[in-house]
Amino acid sequence: MKLVSAKVPVSTVWTSPDAPRDVDAPAIAAQPDVAAWAKAMDTETRLGLHGRTLTQLLFAEPVLVRSERDGWSEIIAPWQPSSADDLGYPGWVPSSHLGELPGAATAPVAVTVPTAQLFAEPGDGHLADLSFATVLASVDHTDGFTRVALPDGGSGWLADSALRPVDSPASPEDRIRLGSLFLGLEYLWGGTSTYGLDCSGLVHAVSRVLGQRIPRDAHDQCDALEHIPTDEAGPGDLYFFGRPDQKVHHVGFVSPAGMLHASETGKRLENEPLLPERRQTLVATARL
Repeated sequence: MKLVSAKVPVSTVWTSPDAPRDVDAPAIAAQPDVAAWAKAMDTETRLGLHGRTLTQLLFAEPVLVRSERDGWSEIIAPWQPSSADDLGYPGWVPSSHLGELPGAATAPVAVTVPTAQLFAEPGDGHLADLSFATVLASVDHTDGFTRVALPDGGSGWLADSALRPVDSPASPEDRIRLGSLFLGLEYLWGGTSTYGLDCSGLVHAVSRVLGQRIPRDAHDQCDALEHIPTDEAGPGDLYFFGRPDQKVHHVGFVSPAGMLHASETGKRLENEPLLPERRQTLVATARL
């Protein structure tokens, strides 16, 4: 296996090279337009992603390549722990989405806004729009901008106002604040980016921004995290939901309103009371 990185802002990970449909062409283009792809899908088309998409890679995220065929790479995402593979989350992405690892790997900073403009020079020469939860190595600072290492040996600049050092102290309230940036965002199966989130993708992305590397899927998050009594839960903790003799299928942040979560049934990210029908399937409460 070789270690590379994602060189596009968002690369969707698929179950196989045959999984994408015609409507998914913008997501698998050499320069994917994930925003246009997500916007074009109606509810039925989004539901059709079940069994097709798995997760998403963000810009400069490290990737292990296991094999290649017909323009596709079988990959493992080590930043996304999974019970499916000891090394990380497995799946397939277009090979055109992958490049050489950035040259630096120190002083990581995370994007804390929905999208951050990447510039060739401080404030000038727009290169790309990077998604929330993108993590990059910082190599220099000047006049309110941070220079970051990019895939394939380049560098670029991001406004300091869009970033936080990954190792900065974080509070439970930070999870609610960051998650609330996406209230109203449409649910996207397999989504971990600004352009669409699923329930565990929301928890995983917010945790990444705050310097915590946790599993990608809800059932793995439930297995990995410290459980607490439900009556001790506070904002920023996690509720997990499941049905008898089945894997945990849903997760949300405990919030003052009840629960902040990406709801597939509600079709969007919501902050709402914990309804009785939800409470009936509440199986665990955990602390990050």
